[in-house]
Amino acid sequence: MHCPMNRVDVVNGAVGPFDDYCDGYGNPGSSGGGYISVLKLSTGTVAKTMDSVLEGIVSYDRAEKNDAYAGQINMIAASSFSGPNGAVWGYDLARHDGLVDGSIKTLMTRTRSDGVEIKVFPVAPLLAAGEALFGTAHSRRFPLLPGSHVICATKDVTVSGPTSVWSAIALSIAEDRESDSSLFIEDVGQDIAGDTPAERENALHARMEHIVDSVVLCGEDQGVKYKEIFVGFKTEWVPEGHVGCGLTCAPYLVLARNAVPNPASKLLDMSLSQWERQFATARSSLDGAGR
Repeated sequence: MHCPMNRVDVVNGAVGPFDDYCDGYGNPGSSGGGYISVLKLSTGTVAKTMDSVLEGIVSYDRAEKNDAYAGQINMIAASSFSGPNGAVWGYDLARHDGLVDGSIKTLMTRTRSDGVEIKVFPVAPLLAAGEALFGTAHSRRFPLLPGSHVICATKDVTVSGPTSVWSAIALSIAEDRESDSSLFIEDVGQDIAGDTPAERENALHARMEHIVDSVVLCGEDQGVKYKEIFVGFKTEWVPEGHVGCGLTCAPYLVLARNAVPNPASKLLDMSLSQWERQFATARSSLDGAGR
């Protein structure tokens, strides 16, 4: 069986009802049945001056607003797949320039059960693409609508210092995307061994090997062949007297109207830098009109 939606239909059907805000997938008013996944990794810390529940809330909210801005939303945790009616921002549409020109280097490889080699790349280009879409807390572009209900592939952890906190994500792209889902793996934790930041980062790089192994095993269990994998992490030291949160998430969303050309599927042929140039021009025009 094959999905009745091709990639053009997916993107054209993933435009939301708001001009300057993205919205959660499945909310009313979108242009169709498609959705877009955006990748985000963040950490956040707060001083221990409140009770543990409040410290957890504040550190989590800081992780939401740090890096690609995903603050003020109602995250709804879901399982971790991007199906035939989904597309990935920075990969399928507004593709990161480093993926377009091949300058993103392979981190490692894995061999599938059929003998085909899977290349593993850093997830940083996809994280950068997410930040380009949402903007940051201090310079917002097309963030999710405040208060919106947003289904996310997500995990988080809250820890008390002194320790390190980290979040990681992997995206594995299915070879047959008309029949199979691409897979997100989210992982979070604390207390990576090492006396220095460099030693702790080296330990996390080793952990990425395990995450990649888990992707391969999940593919074998489901009978899904993955053609490439993106993986990476974010980490922060949580000092004594502080609480830290590690957050990994991939919201499932529809795009802001002003973030897309007409038709939206033109994004499939745009690089991220081309999309940013078009966005910046439109933004400048709107600002000049007193937006």
